[in-house]
Amino acid sequence: MNHFHLNPRDYPGQDVYGVLGNPVAHSLSPKIHAMFAQQTNQNIHYGKLSCDFSDFQSTVETFFSSGGRGLNITIPFKSEAYVLCEHLTPRAKAAGVINILWQEEGHYWGDNSDGFGLVRDLLNSGVQLEGSEILVLGAGGAVQGVILPLLERLPTRIYIANRSLDRAQVLLERFTDQAKNYQVQLQVISLEDLEQLTTPIDIVINGTSTGLSNTSVITDEIAQKLTLLNSTKPQFAYDMVYGKQTTFLKQFTQLGFQTQDGLGMLVEQAAVSFELWRALPANSLDTQLVKTALRT
Repeated sequence: MNHFHLNPRDYPGQDVYGVLGNPVAHSLSPKIHAMFAQQTNQNIHYGKLSCDFSDFQSTVETFFSSGGRGLNITIPFKSEAYVLCEHLTPRAKAAGVINILWQEEGHYWGDNSDGFGLVRDLLNSGVQLEGSEILVLGAGGAVQGVILPLLERLPTRIYIANRSLDRAQVLLERFTDQAKNYQVQLQVISLEDLEQLTTPIDIVINGTSTGLSNTSVITDEIAQKLTLLNSTKPQFAYDMVYGKQTTFLKQFTQLGFQTQDGLGMLVEQAAVSFELWRALPANSLDTQLVKTALRT
């Protein structure tokens, strides 16, 4: 396994940040933060950091004790990072997972910008969330972070589909009150039972990591069924994995859906962490410029 080490002491005179995950080799976060730093004349270094699952806490502690300023947390450590935090932003508390970690006076703080990043990217792409029927695939940390921001955009309904119904049920219980507040129907369904679905689906979001392994969480038959259910609105399929045409995206492209990978989500959630760490005003970064540069 490739281990990426990031020692802040190797970069004297610079504030050091990084992304911590496993796998992390494919991460574009260092490029994104370098472009943000260039835009705003910030003297930082942003690198990659990985560890085995059992070494997560010690890796984080070593990074910060060596002078590190902040970490983005990715698969599979978002829940572990949440547990580590003594202070959480309201949206991190709601999500139960974090993707932004920093220290203040020796205390760990956590935030979650994944859902914000996803919603902003969908809206930038002209996707109508209000009044829509949304199907979210998966019930892990990536999905936990996006349910509340999706609820806030007032869709008609969100289905959470997962192989393990128990895990999806935990998510349902976590967000039941917020769903009621926003008058959104929040339901769980097993992946197998998607065949029985009769509701037209406007947006399918893949929040599983299957895109990394060139598989899809649903069969071609189920994808076909989701297409046949809807004839009124343009249908949209989104994979949170970025940088490749995943099997999931190929399935839905062939079926006539508009499709998009998670690059825009990555850039938008990264902008939140950069602004937070560098004490910059919200929306002070040109995220569109970064997305264009990464896609060319």
